[in-house]
Amino acid sequence: MGVPRRRHSNLRRDKARTHKKLKAYNSTACPKCGEPKLPHRICPACGAYKEKVYKVQVVE
Repeated sequence: MGVPRRRHSNLRRDKARTHKKLKAYNSTACPKCGEPKLPHRICPACGAYKEKVYKVQVVE
């Protein structure tokens, strides 16, 4: 396994880490109840997805 000959500068180190961050997910309004939900997911408030209502288990 190779060993680096020289140390990377702080700038090069930080440039390599630019993509290692959390991204904010888009939330959309539920068409049935208006609560925010993640796209392509069942609404946690009312249990609706694509005009159908599914049984929702509340986890507390």
